[in-house]
Amino acid sequence: MSDNAPERDVLLPRETAVLFGHAEAERTLLEAYQSTRMPHAWLIGGGPGIGKATLAYRLARFVLAHPDPQSPDVQGATSLAVEPDHPVARRIAVQAQGDLLVLERVINEQTGKLYTVIRVDDVRRSVSFFGSTAGEGGWRIAIVDAVDELQREGANALLKVLEEPPERTLLLLISHSPGRELPTLRSRCRRLLLRPLAADDVARAVQAATGRDAADPEVAQAVDAADGSVGRALRFLDGPALALRQRVLALLAQLPNPDPRALHALGDALSGSEPQTLAAFMDMVNAWLSGRLDADARGGAQMAKAAQAWEKVNRAARDVEAYNLERKPLVFSVFGLLAETARA
Repeated sequence: MSDNAPERDVLLPRETAVLFGHAEAERTLLEAYQSTRMPHAWLIGGGPGIGKATLAYRLARFVLAHPDPQSPDVQGATSLAVEPDHPVARRIAVQAQGDLLVLERVINEQTGKLYTVIRVDDVRRSVSFFGSTAGEGGWRIAIVDAVDELQREGANALLKVLEEPPERTLLLLISHSPGRELPTLRSRCRRLLLRPLAADDVARAVQAATGRDAADPEVAQAVDAADGSVGRALRFLDGPALALRQRVLALLAQLPNPDPRALHALGDALSGSEPQTLAAFMDMVNAWLSGRLDADARGGAQMAKAAQAWEKVNRAARDVEAYNLERKPLVFSVFGLLAETARA
């Protein structure tokens, strides 16, 4: 999520009726539901902006629309598609589906900006939610978007639900970097890893989200720079974010010894820029860290170093946005942590 309320000219995952490029992952979820041995918790992982939340909402919509996994409609289904005018789809789109709980960062009414984390009190709501009587169909579903934004206390509160889940419970945990989640949390979920999208799928998803023609030169340039992420492509449709990309990529290529003058120039470029530009910068940083975590997936000191850097740089970026701090020190802080990770 961005640090401000979403722009309303782009469809949100809960409103999106189509999914591009993740047919195999969708088939895995559908077959698990059809088997009537549906795991109660899924950890849906992958890089930012590739469709994890869209897939989670797609599964939630299907289960709530078809609560009996043995029904002919489910057993004969070839996808998780639900018609947009289905009552469940309409209720989810307007956040009025009582059997679906979404845990995410919310707007701080005092500042008008998103909280920097998913609040512990919001996570604790899941305990009473799953303890209450479900409505139609008997399913209760929670989507956590994203578990990367949980504080440790929040993760521990979520574990209580994962350890003793009620019947017909489904938890869909979205993670931008599943390798850095708590082992106790990972061990209680079935993991589903999504890969970056092909360029054609990114282009079609951008067109579906914005209504802009995929042949538009600006769209084509953003898609080409997106490295398989729809979210990144949408950010790059903002001109300054796309212009920033080459500077950031050049500095990442220089790690662990980035050019100090180039860092100063990057800090100056970020100062006073729009929130979307800072988000695009952090997206590229997180993509680099995600690559380190994937490379060190077997664990060890290198993975721990990358996981610590992920936590620190994202906390620092959220503080900069929440408290309107200077961005130039953030650039030096972030690249200092990345340099330590690269040396490890």
